[in-house]
Amino acid sequence: MTEAAEKGNVPVSREVPLFASILAFYIFLVFFLPSSIAKLGETLKDLFEQPDQWRLENTTDVVSLSVHLGWAMAAFLIPAMLLFIIFGLASSFAQNIPSMVLERVRPQISRVSPSKGFGRIYSGPGFVEFGKSLFKILIVSIIMYFALRGEFFASLDAMFSDPQVILVKLDAIVRKMVIVVVISTALLAVVDVLWTRYHWYQQLRMTKQEVKDEYKQAQGDPIVKSRQKSVARDRARRRMINNVPRATLVIANPTHYAVALRYVREENDAPVVVAKGQDLIALRIREIAEANDIPVFEDPPLARSMFAQVSVDSVIPPAFYKAVAELVHRVYASRSLKKRTR
Repeated sequence: MTEAAEKGNVPVSREVPLFASILAFYIFLVFFLPSSIAKLGETLKDLFEQPDQWRLENTTDVVSLSVHLGWAMAAFLIPAMLLFIIFGLASSFAQNIPSMVLERVRPQISRVSPSKGFGRIYSGPGFVEFGKSLFKILIVSIIMYFALRGEFFASLDAMFSDPQVILVKLDAIVRKMVIVVVISTALLAVVDVLWTRYHWYQQLRMTKQEVKDEYKQAQGDPIVKSRQKSVARDRARRRMINNVPRATLVIANPTHYAVALRYVREENDAPVVVAKGQDLIALRIREIAEANDIPVFEDPPLARSMFAQVSVDSVIPPAFYKAVAELVHRVYASRSLKKRTR
């Protein structure tokens, strides 16, 4: 979603700015239009009832009259313009925080392609836009008909009344029409916001292949990672096997487990596991030990315990000191005996 937002792909409802504009017009109609019309009417009344006050003998007079009328029109229109601007910006900020995205204005052939255009028109979003337009035309017309049908004959009677009565009646009818439009567009805007966000989330949903690709980018290719782990295990196994000739003794379960220990007083205070293995690796450790005249002691409980509890290149725990010390003593005793016999 963050990547889509950075490219300018964010959910935007077209009905929210429309609702904001109509609401701004209604506020202007109720709170600003009466006083603005009164001021503009006074200006025009002075112009038409006392035309001799405005001489048009030269260019200066024309400019003076134009400026006077311009200020009067500006006072009439500026509140409406400010309301439209404020509500328009508010509707935009309410949906998404505006940002500069050059990707949205970059020329693309697909935007002028007839086939792409027909695809957009006759697609799910295209039919939704058609439905919204149909709602605005038909439903709003029906609601307005039922809301204003009682005013029809009253409007005809007002035509034969005083002009001020006609203006008051027209103002009431216009306000009622705008209220109907405001309510209708508000409902439409709510539905459109929900639909727009739902459709946006649906578009951003990834396929299974895209999920796999994203996982590969984030975590790495599982096949490659598995291969790397396998290579790392093979290297560690070869390095461990190469350390067997340096061992002092090997403790084995006859065929299933083998643990090679090295003990040199000058190097460590306790024996260190230089290699361990199970099944085929255990047999390989025994073969290398026998080939290098390294004593192999068969002690299944001790071999299984040390295989489970001690890792390679680690000193054995104190729990194994006594059992291993006896075996080390036998190794050194055997070596001393060999030296004497020689």
